[in-house]
Amino acid sequence: MPVRYTGDTAEHQAVRTAAGLFDLSHMGEIKISGPQAAEALDYALVAKASTITEGRARYTMLCNADGGVLDDLIVYRLGESEYLVVANAANAAVVSAELADRVAGFDATHEDVSDDYALIAVQGPKSVEILAPLTGTDLSGVKYYAGYPSVVAGADVLLARTGYTGEDGFELFTSPADAPAVWRALTDSGAAHGLIPAGLSCRDTLRLEAGMPLYGNELSASLTPFHANLGRVVKLDKPGDFVGKEALAKVAEAPTERTLVGLRTDARRAPRHGYRVLDTDGAEIGEVTSGAPSPTLGHPIAMAYVDRAHSAPGTALQVDIRGKSIDVEVVELPFYRRSA
Repeated sequence: MPVRYTGDTAEHQAVRTAAGLFDLSHMGEIKISGPQAAEALDYALVAKASTITEGRARYTMLCNADGGVLDDLIVYRLGESEYLVVANAANAAVVSAELADRVAGFDATHEDVSDDYALIAVQGPKSVEILAPLTGTDLSGVKYYAGYPSVVAGADVLLARTGYTGEDGFELFTSPADAPAVWRALTDSGAAHGLIPAGLSCRDTLRLEAGMPLYGNELSASLTPFHANLGRVVKLDKPGDFVGKEALAKVAEAPTERTLVGLRTDARRAPRHGYRVLDTDGAEIGEVTSGAPSPTLGHPIAMAYVDRAHSAPGTALQVDIRGKSIDVEVVELPFYRRSA
């Protein structure tokens, strides 16, 4: 995935006001199928995969025995006994290997199908208008977090409606052979609507504004979903055991020492990953996980893990930017919500 095509701000604003076209073919895809596919994923993941209905998807996580996050995932239920697990590119090999190991005790089959898919996403308020002429699928009936077979620009696809930008949009899982034609068709259809190709850099500022976590920043093997205020994805009440259940149950009983918050500042320089967060007396009470100038809001924003005593919205804090402290304020996440 290119870092940028034309410019970070132009691509970011296109997604917020019109649409952006993303090549996400670097993502990993693993298929779990067989009579006990649902039970296998219930054991492997923190979600209750068995309750995902056919044609729908769910955001979940793969955790280790200590409750730490190995990756955050989207799971699509393609059929009664068939699921598609989509992993972040950097973690695709780890996720595939872990799933292979965890489903081995079930009557289920693991298959890494990453090479069978290209993935194209169109994101932004004009995405429906751009995609509609290319498919016979009634897009008004495609629910958020749905995914089912369709045809786009003459190509068979798995059409999904999720996204990582805070905007409405669609993901098209297609064969690598069909991907160039689908990309060109979307480009042509979107030309009159302001669609432009968008890269990794604007994807990061878009997801930051939307308060969405990034593995390696807000999520890691040393942090549980509860640290990131994502305990809702952990289904401790599902029947049977799952990897990490005991550790996660203990974390759920008592608040974590640090928690994820949003920070905003009117300073010119933006807090960045790894910068120290200080209280107003200069004591270190946290660390920035992601930060950047917000093209939409017009001022720098960041996410950070801070001590719970300093996590209430409105709390005045500081961030050490290379030896100089700047004033920041704790704010609620997300920073940006799209209008309905």
